This record gives sequence, structure tokens and C-alpha cells, in this order.
Amino acid sequence: MSALPGSPEGTAVTGFDSSPVDSSPETLAELPPLTEQTRLEAREIIGSYPQARSALLPMLHLVQSYQGYVTPEGVALCAEELGLTKAEVGAVATFYTMYKRRPTGRHLVSVCTNTLCAVLGGQRIFDALAADLGVHHDETAADGSVTLEHAECLAACDYAPVVTVDYEFYDQQDVESARVLVAALRRGEKPHPTRGAPLTDFRGISRQLAGFSQYADADVARAAIDAEGRIEPTLAGLRLAAERGEAAPPMPGPEQPPADTGGLRGTAGGPRPGPVPEARPEPARGEGGGALSGAGETPEEEAADARVAAADTPAERAGAAQAHPDKGAEYGQPRGRQRAGTENPPATEPATGTTPTDSKEA
Repeated sequence: MSALPGSPEGTAVTGFDSSPVDSSPETLAELPPLTEQTRLEAREIIGSYPQARSALLPMLHLVQSYQGYVTPEGVALCAEELGLTKAEVGAVATFYTMYKRRPTGRHLVSVCTNTLCAVLGGQRIFDALAADLGVHHDETAADGSVTLEHAECLAACDYAPVVTVDYEFYDQQDVESARVLVAALRRGEKPHPTRGAPLTDFRGISRQLAGFSQYADADVARAAIDAEGRIEPTLAGLRLAAERGEAAPPMPGPEQPPADTGGLRGTAGGPRPGPVPEARPEPARGEGGGALSGAGETPEEEAADARVAAADTPAERAGAAQAHPDKGAEYGQPRGRQRAGTENPPATEPATGTTPTDSKEA
């Protein structure tokens, strides 16, 4: 796709949204205020975590459940209760797509347009719904009933194409079934999802994600949690394998020798010893005990060479090389250079005491 980041389509493709939070006076004037009850519920969430700031994600869902999106007021409340800056809270709120930056409709309709769903018709479903609602990605119908969005993946590839309403699944959709679903939502109906709990609305599901039940009656809440799932597509591969007598190959047992891994470490065959550095002859020593010039090395340098040669990974090799006494040379290779204090004096011209260089310059 060629959409640019920040455009309606680019936001869906890249996850990057540069649009500001809606803080227009007209919008804020229509929102219900966050009350002392909101703060009490926020503190209840905080009390569930050993570290207060860990409560930020459910708290953002909480303020969103009251106002329909994460408003500047909601950001300020979270910051005050957690002892964070508004910038820190805003950084989290603008990172995750489940926290909305502008007012959301009564229902949030998400259409998966990632690879498998797109191949099976997901993009056609999105285009049809966008035309019916008169909106693009992350926009709300004029009557406030539905906000439509692309979804990069809804983690239900075995039910593709998938549409969710307020994060509840409607599986194996096509253009016509999706249009019927959205039309029912706009009439105020709540068609039962293909699987899972009964449909609520966007603010209701935000409250659930904050950790609070939307059901006053405990039996109703329990029934929603225990709603029957639909897993036949997920089990189709297992059923076909059983019918055909197919099974995964057995895992190697302790009696089976590990496969040869060519001397590599950390493979299925278990740890193997690394390469042993080749022994080098002790270099010749001068009268003062230092190594002579040429390929000879001090014991410290030979030990450093061995550490480089025995490194398992490029990172370990680079670290050993950085600690080598001679960083400028080829790591782990003999070094043909002069040692300090062992250089041969430059040759002199007989009877003149001058070096060849001196005579040329003269």
C-alpha cells in the first residue's frame, strides 16, 4: 500500500497516527465530567498492583468508559493519581490503538484487512461499510452510531474474514452479512456475536477492560463470562489429521544421540565445546626477556588471541577484541610489528655516522 503515515489509510497500515487529541471546546462541552466516583474507581485499580504506575492501562480504559475517548481531562486524572507527568501518560495513551483520540460512536466496528482476511474479502467489506456510513478509517457516522476502523489483525485467522464490534467477534463475514450487521447496530439492536459474551457498546467494553463489570446482576455477569465458544474452525486441522492418521514426528528421546550440528553451540544437540585455539610456539626472547620483533607475542597477547578465537558470537568476539592489547591489528592473528625497546637501530653509512635518509636529504 502506498498510503502516507498520518493519512486515514496510512494510519491503518503503519499504526502511526500524527493527529492531535480532540480538545475543541465544542467537543469537550458535550462530555460528561469525570467525578469523584471516577477517582475512587481509579484508586481501586491502583490498589490491585504492587507498583502504582502499572495501573495506567486499565485506568485509561476507565476514563475512556466515561467520556468515549481519552480526553485531556482523563490524561490529567491519571497523571495526578499515579504521580506521573501528563507527557508520560499521553505517551502511553497515544501508543496503543485501543485508546481513542477523538469521540467514538456508540459502537466501534473493526474490519480486519490484514493478509488472510484481505484475500478472503476483508477490504471489500471495509469499503462497503465505509460507503454505507459515509466515513473513512477512524471516523464516525453522522448519527454517532458507529465508528469504523481498519484492523491490522484480530487474531482469528481461522475465522476469516473477521469483523469485531466493540471487540466481540463476528466470524466468516462477507459484504452482505457485514452490511446487515451494521444496519442493525444503527437501529439500536445488538446482534449476538458469533462466539463469546453478549454485545455491549464501546463505553461498556472499555469499562470491562478497566476491570469493572457492566452487569449489575451477578448471575447475568457470570452467564456472559461463561458464554459458549465456537471452536470448530480452530479444530479443523486436528480433526483432519485424526481422520488421515497423521501425527507430528516424535521428539528425540534421551536414548537418541543428538544430531551433528557442525560444532555450533546452542543448537538442538546441546552445548558443544567451542574451537580450541591453535597452540603457538613460545616466541624467542631478547636479553631483557621481552619478545623479539616479528611474529613473536607476549603471553598476554597470546591469551588475548585465544579469547578472541574462542568467542561464540560476533558480539563476544568484538568484546574480546576491544580488550586486546593490540586493538589495531587483525583480531586473533599473529602480529608482525616492533615491540617498544627492541627495535633495531637504523643503519648508518660507514665512516660518516649519517643514516641513508640523512644523506639523501643532504
